[in-house]
Amino acid sequence: MAEFGSVAVIGAGAIGTAMASVFSVHGWQVTIIDPADEARDRVPALLHQHREAMLRAGFDPEPGTPVATEASIDSVPVVDLVIEAGPERLDIKRRLFEDLLAWSGGQAILTTMSSAIPMSEIVPDPEKQANCLVAHPANPPSLLRVLELVPAPGTSTATMERARQMFGAAGFDPIELTREVPAFVFNRLQSALLREAYRLVAEGVIEPNDLDRLVRDGLGPRWALSGPFETADLNTAGGIRAHAERLGPAYAAIGRERGETDCDWPDSLVSRVEAERRELVSEDRLDERRKWRQNALADLLAARRKLLADWT
Repeated sequence: MAEFGSVAVIGAGAIGTAMASVFSVHGWQVTIIDPADEARDRVPALLHQHREAMLRAGFDPEPGTPVATEASIDSVPVVDLVIEAGPERLDIKRRLFEDLLAWSGGQAILTTMSSAIPMSEIVPDPEKQANCLVAHPANPPSLLRVLELVPAPGTSTATMERARQMFGAAGFDPIELTREVPAFVFNRLQSALLREAYRLVAEGVIEPNDLDRLVRDGLGPRWALSGPFETADLNTAGGIRAHAERLGPAYAAIGRERGETDCDWPDSLVSRVEAERRELVSEDRLDERRKWRQNALADLLAARRKLLADWT
């Protein structure tokens, strides 16, 4: 049995049932709450789909604890953790959290899976935010286990730490943001690439399918193994500082061309990123890491080639 015990998931859609699947296989007592009879009826089939995919990915071979379903949170005793995975509508989330705050009496950690709505808009009163935060997952969370924990201004430090422990105990890799930013980090990164993709197509520079190929066959495989900072670190002789010196001015010029501000990377910022990179991989091991990436990339491409061929 997991250390924290019980979780209620609000919403029986794809995200809610994915979260329920992961918590279940890690021994939590899981209840899915959804007022729609047809949504609750679909839960067993969706759980089965998630578990099949998890097994295929090499995750969590245990069968997991049974997942209960209820029409209302009022039918459930107060749990350790609530995961709200309902519609991405502020009015609905506000009503849900009003009910959840009254039901929990401050005894549960209350999270929303919102993709872009910050907790400070869902629960506007800072005095009511102490146990509330955003837990925004990658999709599908049954397979992509990283998620970002985003505090509201009134979220307590203890709540953030407990939420990090809870999601970690359930097999996730939680990453804490220091404060709210619009659309959080996942979608800010995705939006930057997608905005530029649409611009380049609109300007007649490239066709949509060709742009997809550049990302799929060039950037994508590398990013499957390394984030943008490590990719820059490994791609350039001299590491990330040399990358910033050589390409930083060109990237800044692109940003200014698009009307962006704060496009330059100050030396202090580059030094901060470089210091963290060197803590992870020392300078004398960069070549070793590059060789690892080359071999891992070869294995990844071999596996991917079959998957792409199967679909074609």
